[in-house]
Amino acid sequence: MFRTVPVFGADQRSVAEVLRNAMMGKTNNTGSITLATGGALTTTLSDERISPDSKIVLIPFSDAAESDSIPFAELYCTAGQSAAVIDTAYPLGFNTTPALNGVTLTNTSRINVLNAGEYSFNVGYQLQNTDNAQHEVSIWFRKNGADIAYSNRLITVPSRKSATIFGFTSSSTEVFADLAANDYLEVVWSTSSTLVTFFATGAQSSPTRPETPCKYAMVKYISPRSIADVYVSAQAKGSATVSHFANSTADKTYGYIVIG
Repeated sequence: MFRTVPVFGADQRSVAEVLRNAMMGKTNNTGSITLATGGALTTTLSDERISPDSKIVLIPFSDAAESDSIPFAELYCTAGQSAAVIDTAYPLGFNTTPALNGVTLTNTSRINVLNAGEYSFNVGYQLQNTDNAQHEVSIWFRKNGADIAYSNRLITVPSRKSATIFGFTSSSTEVFADLAANDYLEVVWSTSSTLVTFFATGAQSSPTRPETPCKYAMVKYISPRSIADVYVSAQAKGSATVSHFANSTADKTYGYIVIG
């Protein structure tokens, strides 16, 4: 129970203690709330200090809450990839996820986001051509299975120089996407020749240098921050509704301050 000054009958010591605490920042208008799980989109905050006109500030207050405050991801592929048929769309697959926060990878190609917002997706790739002629590759983005307009990039892969020296090219492309919670993006490609493949290399020497993935993806959350995705959407005397992204993470606790 929070402490306040009684309306009547307060002794000087009680008044002094409450006032001293207030001057030290302990104003008894704070608390904490843990978001409901099971994919819940709202959580009820019960506090008798809340009124319809109160302003409620929410702050991440646990590791689980803070870990989703800035979603990001790093993915790459070390296995290579080829096309079975020319001029056919194939999703780019990834097999390694060194960094995932608020982002998941499904079906090896679908990059799913937990939080709604504006995202930047940057994809880089290394292509190899073993044919005697140059060939074209198209790489573009899809959102929830639908092509994103103007996201295609056309790449020319040079022909091989000899039986052992193949044609190579590397490049990257970026797209900005406005996504709802649980939307996904895929990167898709097609080629004019099955002799063009995504090519990875192991660690190399002279000089010593690390492995080269055949493709990688970097995901950045631009706006809003997910702490803005956890907000008070309605309130009444003694309670408020906290709206948030679909939550399935335990112990996602936020501290709050009630003002007014």
